[in-house]
Amino acid sequence: MRTECILVIGANGQIGSVLVEYLREIYGMDQVIASDIRQPEFSTGRFEKLDATDANALALIVTKYKVTQIYHLAAILSAKGEQEPLKTWHINMQTYFNVLEVARENGVTKIFYPSSIAVFGDQVEDKAEQWSYLDPATVYGISKTAGENWSNYYFKRYGMDIRSLRYPGIVGYQSMPGGGTTDYAVDIYHKAVKGEVFECFLSEDTKLPMIYISDAMDATVRLMEAPKEKVTVRTGYNLAGMSFSPKEIAASIQKIIPDFKIIYKPDFRQEIADSWPKEIDDSAARKDWGWRPAYSLDKMTEEMIAELRKKYQTVKQ
Repeated sequence: MRTECILVIGANGQIGSVLVEYLREIYGMDQVIASDIRQPEFSTGRFEKLDATDANALALIVTKYKVTQIYHLAAILSAKGEQEPLKTWHINMQTYFNVLEVARENGVTKIFYPSSIAVFGDQVEDKAEQWSYLDPATVYGISKTAGENWSNYYFKRYGMDIRSLRYPGIVGYQSMPGGGTTDYAVDIYHKAVKGEVFECFLSEDTKLPMIYISDAMDATVRLMEAPKEKVTVRTGYNLAGMSFSPKEIAASIQKIIPDFKIIYKPDFRQEIADSWPKEIDDSAARKDWGWRPAYSLDKMTEEMIAELRKKYQTVKQ
């Protein structure tokens, strides 16, 4: 097993709940500490209750375990963020400043900061290049853009090894939707497996970049394990898996569940989605550290439906 000691902040979320187990398989159960503001319902490894807005509490955990890497996943997402903009800005930024300063003061060697396609605004209509202009339309996107710039600043000013991915929408069966605009692509599978009609808050042709959770985990660890000299982007690497619309994902589901029904009732999240690019150019990630996605839309659909059927069958029993 590796000698690293990794702290995951925001371990109860969509990414964190899967990433903790993924990292434990690589580094060992005792080398990965999960933390969140709430105790999880089920916990199989080391867990620390942490309000990441409290820098002193964070520092105590870092020193207690001699943490060498921090994965900072705590944030309020796009749709929820628009309901409370100032709170979202405060939580998203203050928690990250705490991570940066605690890491700097305690010799943490590596930080992972998750960014998002929300950093792009409506000036990028179709395909977002690695260095496309950032003009975010949501407070979530504004906070992620600021976080990217602070990551680059701490790298240049203090030499801190901070790495970041601009995640597209993440689709996974392990957790329920968490308040993001792309979360319809998770909820739709739950409704399909339960035999329910899905009411979509986006229009049928709204195409957005997405990635399957397994590909997202592979990309995250692949970036974090890449040699330092291979990491040429210190803001956030573009990351892509696939791009599809609600109509296309519904058609993919209907190949397995022919009677699945979807209706469209766009709401305020449509405007958010319209401000994001339809596709992402991730050639820098492919060139620098060998990123390649493994999942297509249909392959993802097959696995999502199979895993959710198991999950709901277990609940029934």
